[in-house]
Formats: sequence, C-alpha cells, structure tokens
Amino acid sequence: MKKIIAGCLLLAAQSTQAQQVQYSGWLASFNTIKLKGKWALHAELQLRSTNHVAQLQTLLPRVGLNYQVRSNHVATAGYAYIPNRYRAGAVDGLVAEHRLWQQYIINQPLSKAVALQHRFRLEERWLPNVAAVGNALEKTGSRFTTRFRYFNRLVVPLHKQSGAFNKGLFAALQNEVFINTTHRSHVNGRWFDQNRLYVAMGCRLSKKADVETGYLNQYLKASGNNANTVNHIWQLAMYTRL
Repeated sequence: MKKIIAGCLLLAAQSTQAQQVQYSGWLASFNTIKLKGKWALHAELQLRSTNHVAQLQTLLPRVGLNYQVRSNHVATAGYAYIPNRYRAGAVDGLVAEHRLWQQYIINQPLSKAVALQHRFRLEERWLPNVAAVGNALEKTGSRFTTRFRYFNRLVVPLHKQSGAFNKGLFAALQNEVFINTTHRSHVNGRWFDQNRLYVAMGCRLSKKADVETGYLNQYLKASGNNANTVNHIWQLAMYTRL
C-alpha cells in the first residue's frame, strides 16, 4: 500500500500537464456515538467551499453503522447524500450524488499513546447528469461508478505521555489516495482519481473530543488533456466519541 501511495504522489509530481490552482475552505464534524454492545453510529457533516471561498461547493452528510470486530478493528457500512455544485453553460447549482460505502479500519499501536490508523474504503457512487433548463439546473439521469480509497493517519502528542493520550496538544499527519475501480469513463477516465495530503495541529479536550486545524493539499487528476487541479485547503475539524 505504501508503494501505491508513493506511486500516486510520483505521478502527480511528474505530470507535464498544465495545472489549475484553487484555494478553498473545509469545515468538518466527525462523530462516533456508542450503541449497545459492539455497535456504534458514525455521523459526519462536511461543508466545502468553491475557489476563494466564494460559494458552497459541497455539502456532505454521511452516516454509517460501526461494528467493532476486535479492540482495534472496526467495520462500517453506510450511505451519503452529497449535494455538489455543477455547471451547465452559464447556469450552476447544487445537485445530489447518492453514495453507498463500506470501510474497514485498523488502529496499529506504535506506543501506549500513539497509533497509526489505516482505513480501507469502497464506494458505490451514482453521479448526476445535469442540464440547464431555463435558469435552473436539473438532473437528467445518473451514471454509476465505484472507487477505492486508502487512508492513513498519525496523531502524535506534543507532550510526553506516560499512558494513553487523553488530553493535550497534538500534531496530525494523514494521506489518502483515491482509485477509480470500475466505469472510469464516468469520471476522469483514469484509475488514479486524486490524492489528499494533510498536516494539522490540534487539541484533545478529553477522551471524547478533539479539535484541529490544518492544511490539506488535494491533487485531482483530470480527464484527457484537461488541466489537473491542485486545491490548497484550510480545514477546521471536530472529532467526538460519545
């Protein structure tokens, strides 16, 4: 998996195509709500802006049901309803994508206070086809595609810990690579979709809550000879474990 990530980053670095640069802002809330036994509810909400934070680009509510397979292994399946901004001619607007998703998380302990999280996610996506009808944007159909995502994340306390990390400042580093697995012609026509590299500083308020802010570099591969996109993103995120 490390070779896959390294290959994707190398592909991005060696690209000879022109690139378009954007600057965006993302807000996110990730929440885990304990249910009975080994079950828990995953609930998140993300708001993403267009270039230069001019408009709302994406509203992303996502829900799922977690099952704790082992103490450090969690399986999840869920659904996301994702209004995203599309343009047809001079008309733009928010039209929803429907998405099913399944994931498996492994938290690999590196010490009592530090663990490396690995997340493997599959997505089944119904992307809308849109057209301008008068002054409005309307959905005219949908196209189906699937995608695989591999994510890893490391949270390192900034003060020495004698046991589990329950409170204090931390640094976070994560990366996620996106691979189109079927019907690539319905997206960018390529197996490589995008990569997201993120560095952040945060504060663990308690065992149940973190807040962090940082920089996310999103590299998106375009179709054909179109310009690839590098999106420079400021993100503010909240994590709760209830």
